[in-house]
Amino acid sequence: MALSIADRRLYLCTPDRPDLERFVEACIEGGVDVVQLRDKELDARPLLQRARLALRVCRGLGVPFILNDRPDLALEVGADGVHVGQDDAPPALCRQLLGPDAIIGYSTHAPTELDAALGEPVDYVSTGPVVATPTKPGRPGTGLDLVRHAAATANLPWFVTGGAAPDTVGAMVAAGARRFVVVRWLTESSDPLRAARALGDAIDRAEG
Repeated sequence: MALSIADRRLYLCTPDRPDLERFVEACIEGGVDVVQLRDKELDARPLLQRARLALRVCRGLGVPFILNDRPDLALEVGADGVHVGQDDAPPALCRQLLGPDAIIGYSTHAPTELDAALGEPVDYVSTGPVVATPTKPGRPGTGLDLVRHAAATANLPWFVTGGAAPDTVGAMVAAGARRFVVVRWLTESSDPLRAARALGDAIDRAEG
């Protein structure tokens, strides 16, 4: 990667969609600098096909491509890395499968999970969701206390999840966030390029 994960700040997490290629390209042109494909419905072979498509776009625009949950499929497709949750393949196994140069991400939802993750062979963690979100059904929002905890203790790059939008990132920045996972603000937008730019501008304003 031309830039390490620490230099990235606007992380798109998207399910598959019919216009995946155009959508990912528009988001990147608007300022997204990491892309994760997270689709819980596709079987392995169609997921590989869609992942190859997204990877091709990301490679052409110089942005890391991350596959959710499946280190085996990330290896097969040649993704830049994998993102796993607390109940998925352990980070150490992901590292063993994908090697020392892969980007390994790990979800955390509580201070104890975050603290434990800092000892894992990961390149970044995500913290949240700050507010409850339909992409994580049944999981309550953590509020900003977890963000503050990450800002005070994390010794590796971390991204805040849950409800990132131009009218919410100010409070997240005030709590210490500098990197953001964005889902619905972009996936539900009719103009993802403009939406991504608006979010980046809001982050810039919040950071002063």
